[in-house]
Amino acid sequence: MQKKYWLTGWAIAIVGLACGQIKKQFTVEDAPYCENISLTLKANSGNCFIKPSQNPEILNVYSNQSESGYAHNFRKEVKGKTCEVVLNLEEVQAEGLSQTISTRFFGPSDKPADDKVWKMYLTNSKPYLLELNYGVGNANIDLSGLAVKKLKINTGSADVNVGYYSALENQVDMDTFFVKVDLGSVNVKNISLSRTHCVMADVGFGNMTLDFSNKPVVSNRIKGSVGAGNLTIILPKEETPVLVKIQDSWLCSVNIPSDLKKVGENTFANRAYSKGAKNALVFDLDVSMGNIVFK
Repeated sequence: MQKKYWLTGWAIAIVGLACGQIKKQFTVEDAPYCENISLTLKANSGNCFIKPSQNPEILNVYSNQSESGYAHNFRKEVKGKTCEVVLNLEEVQAEGLSQTISTRFFGPSDKPADDKVWKMYLTNSKPYLLELNYGVGNANIDLSGLAVKKLKINTGSADVNVGYYSALENQVDMDTFFVKVDLGSVNVKNISLSRTHCVMADVGFGNMTLDFSNKPVVSNRIKGSVGAGNLTIILPKEETPVLVKIQDSWLCSVNIPSDLKKVGENTFANRAYSKGAKNALVFDLDVSMGNIVFK
């Protein structure tokens, strides 16, 4: 049986921000019989923030936008023991794709910086399945201390920073950490704190950095695909087992560090790696015209 609920919202005291004032708060209440939260977010533009919270609500959203400046579409539905929440934030006058591509390839235009702010707080008391989609603008995602079972991030031309900035690891083992960038950039910090078993990275024309500098607490398989963009991978210390397999072409550039020795065709490993090594990082990468750099 399915039950439907709707978003509640109210005016709150105006709080000053460097780029505007918060005028509204949207709250999604928790349901005690929901064991998992499936949250899908789509933001066309603006400066988006996601942070952990000790509040019991599934989602709290703050914004400096007036009702005439944007339109939103919201749905909350309970299916079994999973609460599905879908929130689309749509700008009334969104930047066109041609203008976005022009800005990315030929430099910024005279258009002023986007001052739209969306602040979203997730509770640390329930596990999430997150799908986050960004068009243009900026996004900063702090997952410190949350319980995320699965994470999917898609960015068109937005610049996205995601990580565990308080050094608090994920409360549960994560099944899949998926990140995709078209024309923008994605910077993932302290990815080992996600406790993920599988990382999937897809780079089109943009830039992506994956930071594995912390010692992994579980074994990771990292599958990456690079078109014409750039992928930078920051490796942990030498005692962490690392195996790298790369399918490349003569049009690409791959920078392999000296401590990774060739052990087979297009295959490299460090001294700490052996078959079945505990908490190893195993990379399976494919690059066409872009660049892959290990640091």
